[in-house]
Amino acid sequence: MTPAGGRGGRQRKAARLDIRKTYKLSIGGAFPRSESGRSYPVTGPDGEVIARPARASRKDLRDAVRAARQAFPGWSGATAYNRGQVLYRVAELMEGRREQFADELRHLGGKRVEREVTAAIDRWVWYAGWSDKLHHVLGTVNPVAGPYFNFTFPEPTGVVGVIAPDEPALLGFVSRVAPAVISGNAVVVLASESRPLPAVTLGEALATSDVPGGVINILTGT
Repeated sequence: MTPAGGRGGRQRKAARLDIRKTYKLSIGGAFPRSESGRSYPVTGPDGEVIARPARASRKDLRDAVRAARQAFPGWSGATAYNRGQVLYRVAELMEGRREQFADELRHLGGKRVEREVTAAIDRWVWYAGWSDKLHHVLGTVNPVAGPYFNFTFPEPTGVVGVIAPDEPALLGFVSRVAPAVISGNAVVVLASESRPLPAVTLGEALATSDVPGGVINILTGT
């Protein structure tokens, strides 16, 4: 291979290998490979292998639950307004990765991918706006026969397990995760087995947002 500007002033363009994206797990704000070291093939409509995401093990699941339990007190203790602001920031980052989401969905054989990405971003914004309204809608003042008040307030459950659907890959993921986290829950999500790529990319966006590590943990595999 001759360096540029070599003999005779001629330049030879060296062949360059593509930088293939590595799809990892998202646990506690970090991106580990599976504890088992295993991965599995994800194929496109033509059967071509387009990625090999990590195949999470039972230990990975335990680690994700442990991270979610550690993150739960701080996330549930934050004000509803603050949670809404944090989740809105995720929508901003999703908007910046719009083309990446669309390309991944397209490679997986998705239909009307631009429409799905737009709907996923809009749905995240919609749920972020509900964070400081849930108590008003779901809470109530209960009638009592006495000189005192009785109130009902919704409270977060704790650590919630979520299984994302295969279709639609991105919109289905958002539609199940966002309602769980707006009220203060921490989640452990099993992404779509056949179409996990958008979920992993969303996990990368979450890591650069203000969402505390461990609030949303994403596993891939069977």
